[in-house]
Amino acid sequence: MPFYDLDDEALRSYRPTVQEPDDFDDFWGRTLAEARTVAPEISVKPVDAGLDLVETFDVTFAGFGGHPIKAWLVLPRGGHDLPGVVTYVGYGGGRGLVHEHLGWAAAGFANLVMDTRGQGSTWGNGGDTPDPVGNGPASPGYMTRGVLDPEGYYYRRVITDAVRAVDLLRALPQVDPTRVAVSGISQGGGLALAVAGLVPGLLAAAIDVPFLCHFRRAVAIAGTDPYGEITRYLSVHRGDVEQVFTTLSYIDGVNFARRATAPAMFSVALMDPVCPPSTVFAAHNLYGSHDAAAAVGPVTIDVYPFNQHEGGQGHQLTKQLPWLRAIAGLTRPTTAGPATTPTLTTVGASS
Repeated sequence: MPFYDLDDEALRSYRPTVQEPDDFDDFWGRTLAEARTVAPEISVKPVDAGLDLVETFDVTFAGFGGHPIKAWLVLPRGGHDLPGVVTYVGYGGGRGLVHEHLGWAAAGFANLVMDTRGQGSTWGNGGDTPDPVGNGPASPGYMTRGVLDPEGYYYRRVITDAVRAVDLLRALPQVDPTRVAVSGISQGGGLALAVAGLVPGLLAAAIDVPFLCHFRRAVAIAGTDPYGEITRYLSVHRGDVEQVFTTLSYIDGVNFARRATAPAMFSVALMDPVCPPSTVFAAHNLYGSHDAAAAVGPVTIDVYPFNQHEGGQGHQLTKQLPWLRAIAGLTRPTTAGPATTPTLTTVGASS
C-alpha cells in the first residue's frame, strides 16, 4: 500500500470544517439521559478461566433502550480502589474469550471489555450481544443500518452502550470512579473518542487508528470497507446523500474530539486504507477545541509511517502502559523485590 493521503506537514496542520448539527449536544444529552433512566439490571458473575493472578467475571449491563450488553471484567486478584480501563473492540469483532484480555489487569487496572451489539462474527472468537432493534434497507454490514434517521441509527445505540459501560465500571466497588480511562482500536478507537467527548472526568483516552471520523473525506478516499458500505448504499439510494451525511454528523468522531478534554494518546498509520490518516489527524488536531476556556489534558499522536490498519499493535501498548500508569498514579509494588536471573542446570552433561 503506497502513501496516498496528505504529506506529513499537511497532516500535522489539517483542521477541516466538519459538518456538525445545531442540536448535537441536545441530541446526545437527551439520548444519554433517557438511557440512564433505565434500571441498570447489572449482572456480574465470576468465571473460572483457569487464571490464578486475576479475577474474571461475565458481565451484563443495560445499554441503549435497556438492552442487555455483555462484557468481560478482569481485575487484579484482591485489588481495591483500582484505576479502570473500558476497552472497545474493532469492527465486526466481539468480546472473544476472557483470557484474551489480560494486559491492563496485569498492569494494575480493572478492565471492562465491552461486547458490540450485533457484531462478533467477522473475526476473533465471537460476541454474545444481539441488537434487538430493526432498521430499514441497508448495505451489508453495520454502517447504513437506520442511516436515514439519527434517532434510529445503529451507532446511536452503540455509542450509548459505550457510555453506559463507563457508568458501570465507575459503579463497581473495587474501582476508583475518578480514575477510569477508555481505550480501543479502529471502531474501538472511534468509540473511545466518542465517550471522551460525552463523559466528563475521564482519566484518559487511548485512541488507536480510530474509525468513524470525518465521514465526508473518509468515504471519498478510503479504498475499502467499512466506509465502502456507505459508498455502495449511496450508489443505490442516489437521492439520500445529504440525509445520510447529516445522520453521520451526529456520530462523527471529530465532533466528539472537539468536546473532549481528557489526556489522550492517539496513534495513526500512514498507509492505512481503512481509516485514512487525514481523518485521524482531523480528530487529533481539533481535540479539545470546542471550548477555548476548557482545560485540555496533553494530547499526543504516535505515527507508524509504513503500517496499514494494523497500526502499532503491541508496540503501541508498550507506550500506553507506562503513560496510563503515570496518569493513574500507579507505582511498582514494593514487595515484588528486584528481578533475579534464574540459575540454569544442564541435565545429562558429562563431567
